[in-house]
Amino acid sequence: MTRAERLLYHQIHPAKLATDVATSFASCWLLWEAQWVAAVVVAFVPSVVMTALLVWQADLERLRDTPAGRYVAGFMTRRVEAVRFGGQIVMWAGAAAHVPWLVPFGFMVIVFAWLGGFWTT
Repeated sequence: MTRAERLLYHQIHPAKLATDVATSFASCWLLWEAQWVAAVVVAFVPSVVMTALLVWQADLERLRDTPAGRYVAGFMTRRVEAVRFGGQIVMWAGAAAHVPWLVPFGFMVIVFAWLGGFWTT
């Protein structure tokens, strides 16, 4: 498997998804509480560490041959990844500014970015 393939398929590994969802909401809560340094650490360190571990060590070939693997291979472009990150930025902005509706709105942007391939195929 190439490095590019490993970087693609690690995104659907259950450990990576769980890490990203947990750190997304935890960092929002920390931003709501104005704990900026802790929020940045929680937002990025676990996800970067999990990415490194999965890309370096995990057997990602089994994910490539799943329906989710075929889906991300055909749909998950850098543009879609940017939209997902944009949704996270909206969540963080809502938490930091104490605008509650922006947090679920940003989350829905992320969900719809993930699912967008179902409407474009």
